[in-house]
Amino acid sequence: MIDHVAIIGAGFSGTLQAINLLRHDGPRATLIERAPVAGTGLAYGAAHPSHVLNVRAANMSAFPDDPGHFVRWLEARGMADAATAFIPRVTFGEYLRELLEEALRTSNGRLTLVRGEVVDLESNNRGVHVVLKDRTIEADAAVLAVGNLPPHTPPGLDPDALSPTRYKGDPWDPSVPENLSDDDTVLVIGTGLTMVDVVLLLDARGFRGRIVALSRRGLLPRPHAPGSDWQKIAERPALSASDLLHAVRRRGKVIGWRNAVDELRPFTQAMWGNASEDERARFLRHLRPWWDVHRHRLAPEVHARLQAILDRGQLEVVAGKTLGFEERADGIQVAFRRRGQDATETLLAQRIVNCTGPLGDLERTEEPLLQRLAARGLIRPDAGHLGIDVDNQGQTIAADGSPNRTLYALGPMTRGAFWEIVAVPDIRTQTWNVARRLSNAHWVGGEGL
Repeated sequence: MIDHVAIIGAGFSGTLQAINLLRHDGPRATLIERAPVAGTGLAYGAAHPSHVLNVRAANMSAFPDDPGHFVRWLEARGMADAATAFIPRVTFGEYLRELLEEALRTSNGRLTLVRGEVVDLESNNRGVHVVLKDRTIEADAAVLAVGNLPPHTPPGLDPDALSPTRYKGDPWDPSVPENLSDDDTVLVIGTGLTMVDVVLLLDARGFRGRIVALSRRGLLPRPHAPGSDWQKIAERPALSASDLLHAVRRRGKVIGWRNAVDELRPFTQAMWGNASEDERARFLRHLRPWWDVHRHRLAPEVHARLQAILDRGQLEVVAGKTLGFEERADGIQVAFRRRGQDATETLLAQRIVNCTGPLGDLERTEEPLLQRLAARGLIRPDAGHLGIDVDNQGQTIAADGSPNRTLYALGPMTRGAFWEIVAVPDIRTQTWNVARRLSNAHWVGGEGL
């Protein structure tokens, strides 16, 4: 029987896991967070006021059983017509912090927040020992809710060979927009949503120098459009990745590409789960960049601001690959090759920001806890090296292929098993389901009795 759960990480995933254990009248929980602020995580804790959610408020409730919760929270604070709005991320962070504070206040001791860093963890069928720098916490089960890890190092770049004032490996570093002149050039490596955040932050801070955004394909996220009603598909398409691509294109000509992508959402996890490893690998190799820019979209006002920066010629988007980096007195000289070209070009940048996206590969991570767990074989990478290998219940898989019945994982690091597990609507359902299992509530509602 599980009486106590240790949750490692108090970002969005970990915070909701703790709150849902309370809501299911489950075991007591200890929520462990090393950052100064708990409840928000990287996405909502490091946001600038100009950064808004990429999903309308109506779809951002923390609870799958109460889809209007966030909208009611906004309306109670005087925001009319909140449902269709794209809310600032700092506001969503306030929402999450309030939920956590209320849970701590009303838990009657069933939820405890511990400040500290977990340096190791031992797990067996009898329980877990969670080792912090100053104490050990004994629990019956543990949940890894570590969120997104720092981005990959770009090809040809040695972070130790570049000064920290020139190269920013963390795109959320507060110093990214500081000490720049309008004569400077900023190179942003990556052209996805994080790049957009960095560019808008530079713009908000008054930077008027040159910005170059470079990625292998040079694809930019597409914008949202006004919602519409259409007759959605009722069953999961039984198609291979290549056939699905053609089917979505055909469907998009009839109902619009946004609707054609959105109607797949109820089936995406099942489609991914039923795909072979070869099909998944082909999707990641050929289709993932296209999926990402069509699936993870920009709020219309954000797209308009980005387009204005493009239109005035301040931002240039380049499809290409970095080859080498050499720091000089006046900046970092970057060698790169444009996509489809043989010639090598150079660019002198006074600042480089790594926006290549979160790292999920356990074999490349520098996160000490995950390194130790993987080295001992307690956890292992998934087949696509997207994160931690888990089963469909969220139980981590050991190196020998057996499930760890007392060690779970949540959130973006479980993408290898679920694929669609980075957005709020997906994570809130995952934390709800894992909490039900840990609370023995999964026997209610058609799953058992």
